[in-house]
Amino acid sequence: MLIRRNIKGLFLAGLILLGGCESGGFSGLSGSGSERRAESQANNGHHADSAGTYIGLASAAQGVERDRLTMLAVEQWLDAGDGRRAKSALRNVAKPSSGELLSLWNTAHAALLLFEGRPDAALAILDPMARRPLSTRQRARAEALRADAWFQKDEPSRAVNLYVQRETWLDRARDIERSRQRLWAGLLVSNPQSMRAAAEVSADPLVSGWLSLGALAASTGQQGIGWGSGIGRWQATHLDHPANSILSGMLLPQAGSLDFPRRIALLLPVTGRNSSAGKAIQNGFFGAYFAAAPALEDEQQVTVYDVTSGGVAAAYSQAVADGAEFVVGPLVRRSVKSLANQPIVPVPVLALNYLADDDIAPPGFYQFALSPEDEAASAALRALQDGAMNAVALYPNNDWGRRVMNSFATALERNGGRLLDHRNYQLNTQDFSIEIENLMALSQSVNRYNRLRANLGEPLQFDPRRRQDVDFIFLVADGADGRLIKSQLKFHYAGELPVYSTSRINAMDGRSNRDLNGVMFTDTPWVVSPPPWIADFPQLYNDFWPAERRMGHLHAMGYDAYHLMNSLFAAGGEPLQEMLGATGKLYLDEDGRIHRKPAWAQFRGGEPQALPDNSSIDELLDVPEQQEFDELKKTPTEWPIQNLNQ
Repeated sequence: MLIRRNIKGLFLAGLILLGGCESGGFSGLSGSGSERRAESQANNGHHADSAGTYIGLASAAQGVERDRLTMLAVEQWLDAGDGRRAKSALRNVAKPSSGELLSLWNTAHAALLLFEGRPDAALAILDPMARRPLSTRQRARAEALRADAWFQKDEPSRAVNLYVQRETWLDRARDIERSRQRLWAGLLVSNPQSMRAAAEVSADPLVSGWLSLGALAASTGQQGIGWGSGIGRWQATHLDHPANSILSGMLLPQAGSLDFPRRIALLLPVTGRNSSAGKAIQNGFFGAYFAAAPALEDEQQVTVYDVTSGGVAAAYSQAVADGAEFVVGPLVRRSVKSLANQPIVPVPVLALNYLADDDIAPPGFYQFALSPEDEAASAALRALQDGAMNAVALYPNNDWGRRVMNSFATALERNGGRLLDHRNYQLNTQDFSIEIENLMALSQSVNRYNRLRANLGEPLQFDPRRRQDVDFIFLVADGADGRLIKSQLKFHYAGELPVYSTSRINAMDGRSNRDLNGVMFTDTPWVVSPPPWIADFPQLYNDFWPAERRMGHLHAMGYDAYHLMNSLFAAGGEPLQEMLGATGKLYLDEDGRIHRKPAWAQFRGGEPQALPDNSSIDELLDVPEQQEFDELKKTPTEWPIQNLNQ
């Protein structure tokens, strides 16, 4: 079972008062040079720096002035998305009895309630403020928070109305534009169905325009042919709408980039031993197709060809003869190799696995795989960004484990980290004590104790001491082995060390993962943090195809394959922009391989919970040369794509 973050409940954590609102002191109380510097930092978007300046001033002040400066710091921490510091600072301020200090305290308290996903409690504070006289600054801030509360309550029409009304309180063009950006941020994390329904009944063209555009953006992720086709129609009917100022800052698709293949061939194993994986990919692909179909006016046709009986070459030839303009598949690695070795590949292909490194792909032959090497590299870079530099690692003694380990070590050391030691372990074992003791240098501690006891000739009080130079552990394991290893790490005095892993540790087998609590791992957004445009898909797939409950990764892969195919066709061999997909952030390298930067989650309370995106990883990511999946040496029930690499 997945516990997914409440997107609306936490959207303020990154977007609250986007770009800042009217900042600085109030009622003429501002005046010092340091306070003016804090105001300037806030107005320039440096909210954390501004909070630091304000709290520094507060530490040197007393009484009401200290409280005022502290609450200004709280505001800036909220604007920076740092709810933890904001909450801690606000605890030191008693609720004022009246005046503008009370308004400042109320808006800060309401914002913290929104951080916790408690919109009704926030509105209990904010609604009475709407009926009281407030300064322009406090009015604008309170109305923005009221609107955000209605976004959290899944009533986007009320939120948009409040934002539209809020503009009447703003004088500067910059503040109006920031307010629209904040409104746009709320729409992007709202339910597309709720926005469509609200747009249809709204009598205000200004409000319905925001809602219809928000529904389009949230349902498509602002990418793909559905977005490209829909945005053109929206702009044609909303020429003077203020949302055009938002669109003017985007790189919108041009008319020529909206081309897409009309006839598509899907080459998959839908019978035989790989049929479960093939059908999961097929279901994910058709989910994306049907979601985009309304914007395409039924101009695309998809035909599925089973590669199991007649072979991939025959299936490809038949697809070409039937007029296919793009081929997606095959899935199994040996079939990918067989197709790439054909003398002529006249129709472009998006293969769903990687060729071996020494195999050369023909022109127009693209490769997309759920590469564990990408995940291992991401784990190394995530740890570095978290400030952990020195690693030890445990991995299975098989070819898959060694490949993942090599990718992790390469990425870690290439970006300034150090791999202090690593140990492999045998599969199908219950006791990992020897490997852990050697990895954590516990055996050396025991040997020193034995020597000392022998020299003294009497027993001594002794607690083994692990090595102290380790910042984190990279654990390569599936769910079953991971549960055992994590609990044994705790037994061997290493339970407090951060542990990073890959998606394979998330077995989704219905068993409790309490022994994995604290483990951070990569995974597909589809599984751990579905963005709004696919937020309903995972549960729908579980309801309709319960036998595929553990194949969410493959559903996500099929979904992304559809959008990648359209983008590759439209690009016509030109480079692709990075795409936010259901399997991660996707990008194309010069060899025609699609790589991905996955999402992150952590086991808490025995369940995976999504972690915030760490965008700095993208700047570091330098994925080493990818290698194909190899035999995973697990039964199909333990790993659904075990046989795909044969």
